[in-house]
Amino acid sequence: MENQSLEIIKRAILLEHRGKALYESVVQTSEVEEVKELFKILAAEEEKHIEILNSQFNRAANGDDFDKIELEERMKDTDKILSREIVKAISGAGYEAAVIAAALEFEKKAVEFYSHRSDTAEKLNEKKLYKWLTEWEKGHMAMLADLDKNLREQIWYDNSFWPF
Repeated sequence: MENQSLEIIKRAILLEHRGKALYESVVQTSEVEEVKELFKILAAEEEKHIEILNSQFNRAANGDDFDKIELEERMKDTDKILSREIVKAISGAGYEAAVIAAALEFEKKAVEFYSHRSDTAEKLNEKKLYKWLTEWEKGHMAMLADLDKNLREQIWYDNSFWPF
């Protein structure tokens, strides 16, 4: 069973690295300052997840139980991110909107992965870790879904797609 836990943690670390790489690439390529700030925060949070997962991996690899860690409940700075300015700054059909949609799909996959592991893990601290990661990624997902919805509505409004 320990090998399964190690394999799951390795997959989780890889998942977080991929998310971080995606978010950092947006920071490097976007010309919209508000989008850069949003993705800087997301990349920093993925880095925090990587650090926690690496620590847990090292413990598990040494035969130790998962460490009980103090886990924060919510993503920080979301109120600053979800402002009307960011929606106004992004073209609903442009690059930034596309990466927000891609990031949303990425976060959905992370939620599914962590949620499944939270449900199937046998050790209490491991369950808690994956439950925390599930909730954190749900916060990312909800924030990105709201942003995606607002961008979609902006496109509809700009192109008179509304039925009234």
